[in-house]
Amino acid sequence: MTYVVTEACIACKYTDCVEVCPVDCFYAGENMLVIHPGECIDCGVCEPECPVDAIRPDTEPGVEPWLAINAELAEIWPGIRERVAPLPDHDAWAQRPDKLAALSRNPAAPH
Repeated sequence: MTYVVTEACIACKYTDCVEVCPVDCFYAGENMLVIHPGECIDCGVCEPECPVDAIRPDTEPGVEPWLAINAELAEIWPGIRERVAPLPDHDAWAQRPDKLAALSRNPAAPH
């Protein structure tokens, strides 16, 4: 099992989860984070840290497409190992449904 970052992260990009990850398996895009499924050790410490409930176990129904997206983008985005500020409009996006169209496949800018 692994954990997966889902649609709720898009355009919010809180990084509370990154701060607690013991294996540094998070990768950062322009407007979302993903978890590398081959690096995640299934410890679960990241899941309760997400303020928008975007991190789910891969055994949960409906997350299969997100597992594929996480695996794909973790291979091309840079790793992130420390907490940074969420995106400027995160409050406006936090509870919006159906955000997949807003996903940027661009990597995060260096901090």
